Amino acid sequence: MNYEIRRIYSFDRAEQEKLLSLLKREGISADRNLDYTVGLYDARGQLAATGSYYRNTLRCLAVDGERRGEGLLNTIVSHLTEELATKNIFNVFLYTKTGNARYFTDLGFYPIAEVDRQVVFMENSRSAFPDYLAKLGKGKVSGKRIAAIVMNANPFTLGHQYLVETASSQADAVHLFIVREDISLFPFAVREKLVREGTAHLKNLVYHDTGSYIVSSATFPSYFIQDSEEVTRAHARVDAAVFQRIAAALDISVRFVGDEPFSFATNLYNQVMAECLPGYGIELKIISRREDEGNTPISATRVREMIKAGKTEQLQHLVPKTTYEYLISPDGQKLAASLQGK
Repeated sequence: MNYEIRRIYSFDRAEQEKLLSLLKREGISADRNLDYTVGLYDARGQLAATGSYYRNTLRCLAVDGERRGEGLLNTIVSHLTEELATKNIFNVFLYTKTGNARYFTDLGFYPIAEVDRQVVFMENSRSAFPDYLAKLGKGKVSGKRIAAIVMNANPFTLGHQYLVETASSQADAVHLFIVREDISLFPFAVREKLVREGTAHLKNLVYHDTGSYIVSSATFPSYFIQDSEEVTRAHARVDAAVFQRIAAALDISVRFVGDEPFSFATNLYNQVMAECLPGYGIELKIISRREDEGNTPISATRVREMIKAGKTEQLQHLVPKTTYEYLISPDGQKLAASLQGK
């Protein structure tokens, strides 16, 4: 049978109903955060298969049960990866049920981590993740207590600095991962610079970027976009499973995090890590946030709000000197202007 591939737009109610019906029949949850969706239609206009992507992750892949064996999944995945390639996105990820992983292996995807023998996280490269682990391995250090911290630092505050100092004092070495995903207000290059400058006085740190493998649009998109509690927890479990492989490569036995009274997603992330990491042999240490003189917790969100309100000069008690110097620099002023809508 011949099929036509067509884009499905979010505003097209009739096609959205067909899409939701197909996903429901195939036991797949609809995702509300998608950049692009297509469908395969037969000559009668019936939806036979569908697939979507969000950034570099394939989502909502479904084939009508009565049409399996016709290569429709291959057609959908090929179209989506080709579309991503036009945007210079070649490193592609997906989640699938454990029982379906073999179909995607046939399409050139390889498993990175499995969660609860139910969900497999896969990538369209056999070597990319092993290469990332090998790169990390160059920074491997010896010691009885090797720790890790993962931070976005958007921007780097005295709270972040306190967390790193605490971990540094309680471990032989600390692997400090800076979120590579460039979705935040402060670009990665700036965030990395401010982290390194604000922790330069600590001599047992090893710096890394997270690549696509920790707190990214692939492993934990709920960090960047609002999602339901169920979906956020599922994403966090995948992120924790991938982190376990990274921890094993670096002999990491403890992960330090700050407590999270503000962010829904990050608070759930901490909860899931507290549930998952001990099972991987990794201790989770939750450190109380540093507070300012008024006993208010210091957070990057608060700093950004003050920048937006034009109160940069009042930030000296919330950020290290190195961060403050950036904020009042010409580059920092340009960034502040964009936040203020100028």
